Amino acid sequence: MSLIERAVARLSKDDPADPGAAAGRPTNGTETTERPSTIEAFADRIAGTAAAAIAEPARPGSAAAPAAPTSPAVARAPSPPAQLPEPVRIHLESLRAAGFVTPSGDQTPTFAQFRVIKRPLVNNAFGRQGRPPLHNGKRVMVTSAFPGEGKSFCAVNLAMSIAAERDHKVILIDADVARPSLPRILGIDPGTGLLDWLAAEAPPDVAEIVLPTNVDSLSVVRAGHRHEHATELLASGAMTKLLDALTTRYPDSILIFDTPPLLVTTEARVVASFMGQIVMVVEAGKTSREAVAEALSTIESCEVIGLVLNKAQEIESQGYYQGYGYGQGAV
Repeated sequence: MSLIERAVARLSKDDPADPGAAAGRPTNGTETTERPSTIEAFADRIAGTAAAAIAEPARPGSAAAPAAPTSPAVARAPSPPAQLPEPVRIHLESLRAAGFVTPSGDQTPTFAQFRVIKRPLVNNAFGRQGRPPLHNGKRVMVTSAFPGEGKSFCAVNLAMSIAAERDHKVILIDADVARPSLPRILGIDPGTGLLDWLAAEAPPDVAEIVLPTNVDSLSVVRAGHRHEHATELLASGAMTKLLDALTTRYPDSILIFDTPPLLVTTEARVVASFMGQIVMVVEAGKTSREAVAEALSTIESCEVIGLVLNKAQEIESQGYYQGYGYGQGAV
């Protein structure tokens, strides 16, 4: 039995077709609540080899000017610096009120859960205990089978949690180009972003679309303006160049891609082909095992695929919360 089959088999415990099989059903007299996200981390699996860094050779110096030039030597003007974007302000109070993780470090159940969820992702991205980093492990895609399962909620929380790391940074990329939601969630203006860079005949410095924010260690890339050939742009060589540029320019950053649902558009499948790790969000009590299996089957290749159970019920008793979920490691 493959790892995907075992992962799907575990979902039967929360299959809406068999409500009696749900794990952790609260006993009589115990109050149940449903929070915005009740999640348990998936098990990590380290795989892949360290990516080789390619250093750019130094340019040779220019030749010395003649001793008695007949005309003044004209020096070549340096290339103009990239027009770095102004920092954008994320509405942290609105996020906190909506149940998102914020830099304040409030010890909420969601904060604690994403602390656990991020750890295997970070370890895979940068290596741990002498093990090499996962190939393309810094590229993490967050998706789901259908809309409304909470993928964007999880992508933002994951990015916020990683931004709290002392040694690493994170770039949150809105790759749901047909229905971008990050500007609305974060309270920032939509504008130039991913698709604009990919469609440009002469792409600008990648730093021009990476927006610094008022959250230390967190930057954002917006989806950009809609394009009728968005899928083709995401599958193009320009996407490879963009990912290489981001990895080279921001070597200490993890890239979190919020993508469309796998069973709704082909764009998510295209983005998945570039990823080293995929987090698939599954809505408890709604998404069937068959839908999860079908969504996973669309992923052609990825070193690590993890499942996160979202919107599960939890037991509230004397301030203690226990989420019901599970995860599966590398496939």
